[in-house]
Amino acid sequence: MVENLYKTYIANPLVKTRLFARLHPNHLTLAALVLGLLTLALYKLPPLAALTLALSGILDTLDGPLARHKGLASDTGSLLDIFCDRIVELCAIFTLYAIAPTRALPCMLMIASSLLCITSFLTVGIFSQNASEKSFHYSPGLIERFEAFLFFIAMLLVPSLFTPLAYLYSVLVLFTALSRMRSFLKICFHRQEKGD
Repeated sequence: MVENLYKTYIANPLVKTRLFARLHPNHLTLAALVLGLLTLALYKLPPLAALTLALSGILDTLDGPLARHKGLASDTGSLLDIFCDRIVELCAIFTLYAIAPTRALPCMLMIASSLLCITSFLTVGIFSQNASEKSFHYSPGLIERFEAFLFFIAMLLVPSLFTPLAYLYSVLVLFTALSRMRSFLKICFHRQEKGD
């Protein structure tokens, strides 16, 4: 709901302005990557790290709409976007670890749950017919990138809440992965029963 409103009223109109006239979607993808890497470099300054992470997330929401607006959507662009997104997410978690290495276990759990979630996302996408505006099948979940960034930014800005937020994030991301797999398997079993 929020994502659709954002795309309709902010992202889509914004990429049609003169500000984006000479930009290629991959420029935004790479700029988001650089800001994500900068987040890790700024781990000793958590408020600035949170700002660069937020800016990275904002740029990442614009590369797809810009690609579709300019007719430049492509498999290579999608690949670059997905790959860079994962790097930025890892940078966010590594930043949280670098701030306090005693956070190793919660950070490892966040990485593990994210790994399972992206695996479920990609495998369901491979075996599902695409019906979205994206260049691949997109199966939404409880925790999307927007929600993940809210968690990361909150953990950076309110360190006293890091541990409960990290465990909550891990549980919700794992739930997203499992619910996505469950929904897909139900569809598969239903098809088998119908003899498709």
